[in-house]
Amino acid sequence: MTVPAQKPRVVCITQARMGSTRLPGKVLLTVAGKSLLAHQVERLRRAALVDEVVVATSDGPTDDAIAELCRVLGVACFRGSEHDVLDRFCRAALAHHADVAVRVTGDCPLIDPGLIDRLLTLFLAADPPLDHASVDIGYYPRGLDAEAMSMTALQAAWQEAREPFEREHVTPFIYRRPDRFRLGSLPPAGPAPVEMGPQRWCVDTVEDFQLVRRLLETLLPAKPHFTWTDCLDVLRRHPDWVLLNRDVVQKPLA
Repeated sequence: MTVPAQKPRVVCITQARMGSTRLPGKVLLTVAGKSLLAHQVERLRRAALVDEVVVATSDGPTDDAIAELCRVLGVACFRGSEHDVLDRFCRAALAHHADVAVRVTGDCPLIDPGLIDRLLTLFLAADPPLDHASVDIGYYPRGLDAEAMSMTALQAAWQEAREPFEREHVTPFIYRRPDRFRLGSLPPAGPAPVEMGPQRWCVDTVEDFQLVRRLLETLLPAKPHFTWTDCLDVLRRHPDWVLLNRDVVQKPLA
């Protein structure tokens, strides 16, 4: 009798810290009675293919507040280097026995667990196996960002990456080497929502927070398990909201 292959252990790691050049303490800003990070953790836990959610923060005293929130939420917290985020992320994945690591960032409280499950379905079913796959932010709004990667690829980056931006941003060492690593991306779910142009659903500035707060306060009372398309529907009814952070420029990687 053939024994079914065991599903790889998937650990979703969200990077969160209090330091931010444009909006300090942003992950603990409160909307509808909860911090943005608490909203995100709650949503990540609904991803059916994720076995564990881990918050990776720094070991500096400024981030003690994040560790305390993790204790209250009952979510695992890994603490490591503030600036060598690749080291922190990889050590968190190793400490929690990941076979596949999913990377998200704590400033994305509208993250969609359904998209993460779709990304993981793509990643886990690929033949030959993928080393890295991501949600295509050229199609999906920024703030739905997620990356899945094998531990083999992650540990190669951890051991070999030397450039400061590769250490700070975790995955450039992998996705900038398509000759070495097999890469994939989550295909569009349908026609691009081009009527409102590129959108930012992450929180990096006060303007970003104003938009995300309105979306959360509108959606949570009626539909706590809302999806990214529910967010789009709200913005179609309130197109002026998109203007709140239209002029915010994403910080470059390097």
